[in-house]
Amino acid sequence: MFQIMLVEDDADIRAIVAATLRKWQYDVFELTAFEDVKREFEARRPHLILLDINLPVYDGFYWCRQIRGVSNVPIIFLSSRGGNMDIVMAIHMGGDDFVQKPFELEILVAKVNALLRRNYTYQEESLQLVHRGLRLNLSNSSVDYEGRTAELSRNEFIVLGVLMRKAGTIVSRDDLMQALWRDDQFIDDNTLTVNVNRLRRKIAELGLDGFIATRKGMGYIAE
Repeated sequence: MFQIMLVEDDADIRAIVAATLRKWQYDVFELTAFEDVKREFEARRPHLILLDINLPVYDGFYWCRQIRGVSNVPIIFLSSRGGNMDIVMAIHMGGDDFVQKPFELEILVAKVNALLRRNYTYQEESLQLVHRGLRLNLSNSSVDYEGRTAELSRNEFIVLGVLMRKAGTIVSRDDLMQALWRDDQFIDDNTLTVNVNRLRRKIAELGLDGFIATRKGMGYIAE
């Protein structure tokens, strides 16, 4: 599952775009604090960024330049500013595409699909997350360790993906439940516990104990 980082300060637009992308089975991280977009990117390492230009503190051009200093992740600018100079500036700063507001959601999804396909279809090594020798294969929802492989359910895959993208950082239960929540299907606290326990068992059976640790009152961490 590809993760998309949505950097949009308009809550209504953010909610609509996120809901649409989730229907296409994308893992969407909605940024709601804009003081350090680069730090959030480095913590999450998403596969694509949707980046508004008009943001609090620093604008999208600034953050695109900062991210380009550490990554070639695909970036699509979203903006109500559609002048030629804005488009030229977006491309000059390292953006891959530009979508002017208001936009049709179908067009945005088509651009996202195309950009991900161009950047990742022929780069299988980019479709894996690795931590402590454990490899999560994003293309087929499997996990392997030292030659042994286990298949993951959809929920297990999502939970492990979030934890591995933030390896070494505590992830709250609320963040994990938000990642699991799709459309109108509510994910409760017990569902999360069940999936974490199943993940622990599968990873232990591969030969790696203690991969997911609990931090009481805070959440979980891929140590």
